[in-house]
Amino acid sequence: MSSQLIYVHDPMCSWCWGFTDTYLQLVEQLPANVEIVRLLGGLAPDTDEIMPESTRLMVQQNWHRIEQLIPGIQFNYDFWTKCQPRRATYPACRAVIAAREQDAQYDLLMTRKIQKAYYQEARNTSENNSLIELADELGLDRDRFAEALNAEQIQQQLLNEIASARSIDVNSFPSLMLQHMGKMEPVLINYTDVTTMLDQINESLGSTE
Repeated sequence: MSSQLIYVHDPMCSWCWGFTDTYLQLVEQLPANVEIVRLLGGLAPDTDEIMPESTRLMVQQNWHRIEQLIPGIQFNYDFWTKCQPRRATYPACRAVIAAREQDAQYDLLMTRKIQKAYYQEARNTSENNSLIELADELGLDRDRFAEALNAEQIQQQLLNEIASARSIDVNSFPSLMLQHMGKMEPVLINYTDVTTMLDQINESLGSTE
């Protein structure tokens, strides 16, 4: 019987950025009968307000902590002087869905593009103009993407995915949930070692065979 590994993430979640390489290793090594389902969790809703100084400090402290805990992960702190940050990740989430509408492969590709733009290139991925530029750089149909980015059906799809994540008790990102034989089990995230996650998944699949 086919099983699902549900990955709940946000393209502007710094811990998701830290998990990216290990997540890709996990996907490559999963048993063939495990289907990957990617859901956008929606970390921070739309706002036009500039991020307050206290929030800026909190996010930067988080970046420093991730750099200390996950080897090879780096952030470009020029973002905080080059951009006017807003605590809004819904635009980036909608961008992933709008990209996915053109081809399923762009779900992951747009997510990675947003992460690199935000964390390494100090670009403001809460801004529609930046997201449209990224779509263009990926080779997407720019006009189609720009039209879809704020379309009602794209927003509704995001809300549906957020609701799906909440329905399986996921409230933090990144999160992994294994669905097998009618049961849902959280997979403990390991940011640096894929082995522990694979062992847990294989054990759960084997115990319910």
